[in-house]
Amino acid sequence: MIIAVPVEDDRGRDSEVAMHFGRARYFAFVEVDGGAIKDMVIKANPHREHGPGDLPRFVRDNGARIVIAYGMGGRAIEYFNSYGIEVVTGASGRVLDVVEAFVKGALSTDSSWRARGDFGHEHEHGEDRGLHPGRHGTAHS
Repeated sequence: MIIAVPVEDDRGRDSEVAMHFGRARYFAFVEVDGGAIKDMVIKANPHREHGPGDLPRFVRDNGARIVIAYGMGGRAIEYFNSYGIEVVTGASGRVLDVVEAFVKGALSTDSSWRARGDFGHEHEHGEDRGLHPGRHGTAHS
């Protein structure tokens, strides 16, 4: 299984989760097998000036089935849902710690992420869709 995490920097497992999915400089694609991290690749965000759906397609095309982020606009969440990709929001810290906690079922998320940025009002990445922090997707609505 591949988990995608938007990150601020390219420091491998020490990379920090980006505060805003759409503005991440890089994405970590973490391969997990049997509850253990097997591999991680950091890729530069090719869509820093993106249109609707560009980043969700990029994540999907890199094989991710789950995306873990801090903040994310409603339109991106809708795209991920349409692709069958699970979305987890409100996560912060080092990518290694976040993915390990998620795999163990112990990931702590910040339920106030929407109030900390431009996620709760109309902005260039879409509009508030009334979505709640935590897990988003068909399996965990």
